[in-house]
Amino acid sequence: MGGTGPAGPVMDRDEVDRALARLGAEHEAIETSLLALQDHAGRRLLEGAELTGTTRERWARTDASISVLWAYFERYAQVLRSARELRARRRWSSQEDLARLTELLRGPSVTVPGPEGAESAAAPSLTGPARLSRQFTLEELVSVMNDLYASSLDLVVSADAVWSALPARIDLLAAELQRTRGLAHSVGVRPGEHPSGDDLERITRALTLLREQVVSDPLAFWSPARGSSAPGGGRPDTGRYDREARALEEVRREIDAVLTVRQDAEARLLRLRDVLSRADRTLAEARSARGEVLAKIAASEVPAVSGPPTALQEQLAAASEYRRHAQWHRLSPLLEALEQRAEDELVRARESLTAVTAPLAVRAELRGRLDAYKAKVARHGLAEDPLLIERYDLARRMLWSAPCDLRAAESAVLRYQRAAAEVLVPRVPDQGGAVDGRGNR
Repeated sequence: MGGTGPAGPVMDRDEVDRALARLGAEHEAIETSLLALQDHAGRRLLEGAELTGTTRERWARTDASISVLWAYFERYAQVLRSARELRARRRWSSQEDLARLTELLRGPSVTVPGPEGAESAAAPSLTGPARLSRQFTLEELVSVMNDLYASSLDLVVSADAVWSALPARIDLLAAELQRTRGLAHSVGVRPGEHPSGDDLERITRALTLLREQVVSDPLAFWSPARGSSAPGGGRPDTGRYDREARALEEVRREIDAVLTVRQDAEARLLRLRDVLSRADRTLAEARSARGEVLAKIAASEVPAVSGPPTALQEQLAAASEYRRHAQWHRLSPLLEALEQRAEDELVRARESLTAVTAPLAVRAELRGRLDAYKAKVARHGLAEDPLLIERYDLARRMLWSAPCDLRAAESAVLRYQRAAAEVLVPRVPDQGGAVDGRGNR
């Protein structure tokens, strides 16, 4: 069984049978893959879609590659069929049959078309310079078919992944957009009248265009994974979709705020009127107190008290009009601004009242201190001390006369305190005996 030929050493019967079994298994695997590719939903969509851009160009080449794949597979099947028929002639193949089988199974026994066929358009780099025909061994042809199949499947899977992911998400977002538009219209958020209305129009146009582009050119929205050789390795590029989804979410929050305003408008307006009313009453009290201070306190700087701001009342009236005419989109920002300004106005009014009545508070503190020391002196039996009586009467006249000179009255109270301290210190008992004014025994 020795001898050599163009395909190398002649194979024996066992080697032939093993090679036929292996090549037969490869034939079945390739056929199964090609049929799966033929029935792939992505390929059917690519065939029936009106493609544009990158996808149109790449699908034209891939479609030609798939045709080449089938042509190669037929040539492969023919050679394999011939080899099987030759081997089946005799149980014990002759040396001549074995040489022929070796040539079929290991030699360049497969002839495929050159530039006149689809190969030149589909995979010129795989077949070298243009020729009328090329010859491959069965193993070489399997390698070529595997490469063509991988690149074809990669494109089909990538396009299908984009079509499976993005259009459905865009449709869901478009449905949410329609609901948001309905809510926006119900609260007066319309294009040309409110920024959110303009945003909704822009998002609508952007989603419509995005869906058209995704359907016609899905590969423009595919991000291949770096270093991945798996078919369809990568993910759909959702960048533009994500931006519109975020924009719609911002608009939806704005609409929700306006809806909340519609529900709470009356209560918020009542609270606003109450806060402004309290601020007005506090300012009125401060103005009245200022007159009292000017009449009762001498030599004191009393700050002026301004009237209530008319701008807030005007804005409050405008807010009521917006509510009456259901202009919620205008009422929402106005209420937020008014609530903050009303609270600020109440704080200002209270600070004004505090500043105006500060002299009266000082006088009251001095009166309390004077009476407290008098009571302390009385508890020690010194109420009839002439010096204390004189200084108490002077301080009291100053504090209970009008207008009261606070500086002079404070000095009088301090003199009374010092005098009381001088007479009280020697009388403070000590466990070891009496002490003098400096605390010595």
